[in-house]
Amino acid sequence: MNQAVATLPVRPPRAEPVPTAPAAGWLGEHRGPLTVTDSFAVLDDPVEQQVFTEFADIAGRRAAQSVLMVQGMTCAACADTVESALQGLPGVDQARVHAATRRLTLRWDPALTRLSVLARAVGDTGYRLLPQQQALSISERLRETRQALWRLFVAGFCMMQVMMYAWPAYVTAPGEIPADITQLLRWASWVICLPVVFFASGPFFASAWRDLRHGRVGMDTPVSIGILVTFLASSAATFDPAGPWGAEVWFDSLAMFVFFLLGGRYLEHKARDRTAGALDSLMNRLPEVCERQRADGTYDTVSMRRLVAGDTVRVQAGQAFPADGELLDGGATVDEALLTGESDPVTRERGQGVVAGSFNLGGPVHVRVLRVGSDTRFGQIVKLMEQASTEKPRLAVLADRIAGPFLVLVLLAAAFAGFYWWQIDHTQALAVAVAVLIVTCPCALSLATPAAMLSSAGALARRGVLVRRLQAFESLAGVDAVVFDKTGTLTLDRMELVEVVTRPGVGREQALALAGALAEGSLHPVSRAIAREARAVAGTPRPALTGHAEVPGQGMQAQWPDGSWVRLGSADFCGATPLAGDTSPVVHLGHAQGWLASFRLREGLRADAAEAVSALRALGVQTWLLSGDREAAAAAVAQAVGVDHVIAGASPERKLEELAALQDRGLKVAMVGDGLNDGPVLARADTSFALGHAAPLAQAQSDFIVQGGQVMDVVRTLRQARATLRTVRQNLAWAVAYNAVSVPLALAGFMPPWLAGLGMAASSLLVIGNALRLTRARD
Repeated sequence: MNQAVATLPVRPPRAEPVPTAPAAGWLGEHRGPLTVTDSFAVLDDPVEQQVFTEFADIAGRRAAQSVLMVQGMTCAACADTVESALQGLPGVDQARVHAATRRLTLRWDPALTRLSVLARAVGDTGYRLLPQQQALSISERLRETRQALWRLFVAGFCMMQVMMYAWPAYVTAPGEIPADITQLLRWASWVICLPVVFFASGPFFASAWRDLRHGRVGMDTPVSIGILVTFLASSAATFDPAGPWGAEVWFDSLAMFVFFLLGGRYLEHKARDRTAGALDSLMNRLPEVCERQRADGTYDTVSMRRLVAGDTVRVQAGQAFPADGELLDGGATVDEALLTGESDPVTRERGQGVVAGSFNLGGPVHVRVLRVGSDTRFGQIVKLMEQASTEKPRLAVLADRIAGPFLVLVLLAAAFAGFYWWQIDHTQALAVAVAVLIVTCPCALSLATPAAMLSSAGALARRGVLVRRLQAFESLAGVDAVVFDKTGTLTLDRMELVEVVTRPGVGREQALALAGALAEGSLHPVSRAIAREARAVAGTPRPALTGHAEVPGQGMQAQWPDGSWVRLGSADFCGATPLAGDTSPVVHLGHAQGWLASFRLREGLRADAAEAVSALRALGVQTWLLSGDREAAAAAVAQAVGVDHVIAGASPERKLEELAALQDRGLKVAMVGDGLNDGPVLARADTSFALGHAAPLAQAQSDFIVQGGQVMDVVRTLRQARATLRTVRQNLAWAVAYNAVSVPLALAGFMPPWLAGLGMAASSLLVIGNALRLTRARD
């Protein structure tokens, strides 16, 4: 995706007039989810547009980018049809459709056109544009599934009847069945094939006609030609038994390969839903409607998009919170797995925040709305996931480019095969040409890459790892060096107390209680660590101190009831002797009579940091620690986690130089940072990770975002990337091998049309099924 488009700042759209007259109250208090009619006016509603459209001022003009679902797509070639219908229209800068997820990324000029106009242009080609939440709704999915099942049922039922009438011709010698009985069986087969051709085969004909109207050859074009030619030739033999086509009919083959194709399409559709389903389910967690409290305490059911900051909503048990807000009730149990990757629920008390997209696992609660829409953390996550689900990986673009010319070659090969066999045996020529048309459809080739990468993106999303670019899988699979930032990446953003040294006669608990009373009022990381440890000490009374004051660069100071001072901070400030032989941070406690205690601290390591570094080494990946801290501190962390190489005291400029030097040595580098201040090196690396909760909001340069902050997720993602590339190669190899074997067989006349239909369906299903193996968790 064009990066200038992907990072458009979110702005509220202008309230443009809707081109058609909407119903009363359209822009007022809407009391339920809006529906898309054939006027597509809903796409011009400014409130609704906030969900799927971003606006920005670029080069002095206003630009918009919308992400919509395309309804009616049946194969990868449909993506090209939709793109062609939009490209060249006034106001359209770019239109890109992802075949596997059926998402349209549309860049357009609001001053020159409207979405409803563009949607009608797409509608003229037989497709519909829908907001994502409506397109993926349960009712919409059920409707599509029912239609597919009805067509499959009709084709299957008719196939069984036609096979029953065709069976006598297979088991008897020529002339054994009287001519009138043979003709009667043909007529019966012709009648039964009518619904197969005119109902069950409808999607193939509609798709082929759309492509031909736009001067294109789509994947359903050869299939439709095969179905039509077979039916017309068999009909000619039925109507005129003495004519040139009267020797044989192919009604049984026709019904069988339509059934196999529809069955394969249906299973492919279900498998594709599973492939992108993890992303879809995460991106569509918010409810369409919610209960908003009125001033009199009653409730009004409104569209979620009508909420504003300051509203109070009631969230029932099992529902997702519609916005970021503040809990108004006593407590709630919340599932925040989307945000952290952890499945364990957390408890939120009155006054604490809840985030959009997390689930309320307890009873009904009331929440005051603080942030809505794209301002929520959920909105930022959805934006990142949309980038992944609408991006076409490099290998997928290459496959799509190959597929178009390949289809033209398919038609030429079928024509050549029919002509060649007509010279040898005209009764066999039709079957050979139809088999070539069907068996060579490049569906598997077009699905090989996006199916695998989307499966992996969905699997990682369930673990709390967001993929911003599908292309990053290819880069990550080839890395042989991982560079870690230190603070916030291998270490936590807090200090840990590791040792307390006290003066004779002063107990550890007494020293901690006094130090905790001093540190409680400070936000310094050292003070927070001591205060946290002091709160964990039970049974020791906290002394009464007054006059707390923080002396910059020195420490905390307060007074005893008798007016004498007590201090926590540096050795000079507290009148203490520095501890020798250690470079770790140390603070001291002292009073007017002298030194009382010293506290040795260290940066808290992430619990899985050492395990992750060891796992990377086992995968043959070298590790570096690249830090701006002093050498002693960086070396201590590196030794604790087992990093191979250390570069300390590096300024941002030097970090870039060191990273570039590694790449100049031929290494493929993955950078892991906290996503807050490592933007330049994250952008320079071959691929990059941002760790921590702040990453989805603050980091636009990383390819992968690890929301839970676990370093082992970097290792899991690397394993997933390598598995993904293996699967892509397997899928591409299968697609090429399938055509290399099947085309000669079809040309030689060894593959009847029904077997060609079965092979085409099985080929696509094998590619999708192989990709689905990537949805399993990898530890």
